[in-house]
Amino acid sequence: MSHSPYQESYEFSINEPENFWAQAAQKVHWYNEWDKVLDDSGEHYRWFVGGCMNSCYNALDLHIHNNRGDQLALIYDSPVTDTKKKYTYRQLRDRVAKVAGILTNKGVVKGDRVVIYMPMIAEAVIAMLACARIGAIHSVVFGGFAAHELATRIEDAKPRVVISASCGIEVSNIIPYKPILDEAIKQSSHKPTTCLIWQRPQYRANMLPWRDVDWESEEERTQPVDCVPVLATDPLYILYTSGTTGSPKGVIRSNGGHSVAMKWSMDNIYNAKPGDVFFAASDVGWVVGHSYIVYGPLMNGCTTIVYEGKPVRTPNPGAFWRIVDEYKVNVLFSAPTAFRAIRREDAKGELIKNYNLDSLRAIFVAGERCDSDTLKWIMKVTKKTVVDNWWQTETGWAIVANPLGLEEMPIKPGSPTKPMPGFNLKVLDEDGKELGPGKKGALCLKLPLPPACLMGIWENDERYRKGYLDHFKGYYLTGDTGYIDKDGYVYVLGRMDGIINVAGHRLSTGEMEEIIAKHPDIAECAVIGVNDELKGEVPMGFIVLKQGIERDHRGIVDGAIALIRQEIGAVASFKLACVVNALPKTRSGKILRKNLKELADGVECKIPATIEDASVLDHCKEVIATLGYPIIKEKK
Repeated sequence: MSHSPYQESYEFSINEPENFWAQAAQKVHWYNEWDKVLDDSGEHYRWFVGGCMNSCYNALDLHIHNNRGDQLALIYDSPVTDTKKKYTYRQLRDRVAKVAGILTNKGVVKGDRVVIYMPMIAEAVIAMLACARIGAIHSVVFGGFAAHELATRIEDAKPRVVISASCGIEVSNIIPYKPILDEAIKQSSHKPTTCLIWQRPQYRANMLPWRDVDWESEEERTQPVDCVPVLATDPLYILYTSGTTGSPKGVIRSNGGHSVAMKWSMDNIYNAKPGDVFFAASDVGWVVGHSYIVYGPLMNGCTTIVYEGKPVRTPNPGAFWRIVDEYKVNVLFSAPTAFRAIRREDAKGELIKNYNLDSLRAIFVAGERCDSDTLKWIMKVTKKTVVDNWWQTETGWAIVANPLGLEEMPIKPGSPTKPMPGFNLKVLDEDGKELGPGKKGALCLKLPLPPACLMGIWENDERYRKGYLDHFKGYYLTGDTGYIDKDGYVYVLGRMDGIINVAGHRLSTGEMEEIIAKHPDIAECAVIGVNDELKGEVPMGFIVLKQGIERDHRGIVDGAIALIRQEIGAVASFKLACVVNALPKTRSGKILRKNLKELADGVECKIPATIEDASVLDHCKEVIATLGYPIIKEKK
């Protein structure tokens, strides 16, 4: 039987991981090669032990040495300030080397932490690469976080320096960053010695003379510095991800393994070659921004785009298509939420007709489950290949995807396709036994994890073990549920808490959402499990209508209920659903199902700091009440 390129590559990576990744590592520049490809003696899987390299060198200097210094490295496009700026690899390197010089002058040495709290401007990327240049560990905090969230991260990472800007801009609102930073430092028991502030003309920050330094004037008078060689196993960055409970978890990423995986994924998954224009419409505060705005595209000699704007409202839902046309983008990457927002305002894709998308080869979506309806819509209006991929902050790159550079596989809407080389994905039941095709269970990765996956949780080994390794011996727990079909395609159904138990039947709320989304009047929906005296749990649906739908809500709700009955059956007991104006989401677009459940069950609602608009929850609470929830039990 002839093996496909994907199959060959995948089997080689699983059967001979050391040989597979040693080959992939040849694409990275090393000062000296490793002594050992993989050290799996402890719980921390360490790749390329003893190897010496620098991530910033691989992202910038290497291309200049290879005579690509005049190629465009970064395009900054900001519709909210009406600014556009371009940097070649040489220009970007020169600024990064100077900012690295500022950090060195402020006493930052290899292994020190630097917290970066920035809007989507070129300086955010420059700050990250400047840290990598001198072996400092950066920890980027999303600019939309309030003081308390920033404080918890300063407290945990203990940075010597914080790099920030005077403000961020949300559509037309100016958000002063500096007062938030001042308040966060006040709340934290750890005090950074220096804050480096990029002053923006839209709002100038008040500076504290004993701590705050003006970035621009400092950069002018600072001498550039060279890259500092670091070990492959030295941390490149810490990125905090919200835990299901309490404090955020600092995921640690190593330098060497990360560079190898970035190069491999750019070539093989995204099929992005040197000179291609890569547009990841995310934020550097999230993992997609780290991997595919900064490190992946630059390491692969692409041109990356830093976009300070929204998919809609800056100025309209044609924003992404303008960028594709203007900069001749080859690969676009964003979250399904972005496309749902575009669809809601421009359902027929009328605005696309104003732009030329000929340069665009593929669109990738990740960050949350992409319902088949949204996927099909993007394909229909753009006439492009649309690839769903599934991964986590913890892994740093795609666990499951369609590797366009290796072999394009047929798309099955609803599935992000197949596991990527290095990820030995299994579906396990509650006892840790492997389940066969089509059987739903916990999605787990058989150890060792491939390069770039988390090295651990910053300063908290116990949390790393408990959260990921202790559940099933020899496996990493992704926390997601799903199944693999007979063709090897993976279906991710939602978090482990997205499985509800209705009268002894385990049902996926993700699957119900998928079915409801097929309704022609429905833009998006969320399904949760609510407590039920008789059945233990029953599903409750929240429905957002497409713009301009004037029909009777009752009819639409009944239609959604009928669809579930039709596709899952009466066993689903899906009778509760309501129309809401919007779904509560985090700023990165994740639906806050847990909060909806708390409201419906009448328990204390812990609103996360990452919420985009808290008033949406108040509205949902009112609507839930019309369904007769929460049910107050009478005292006997």
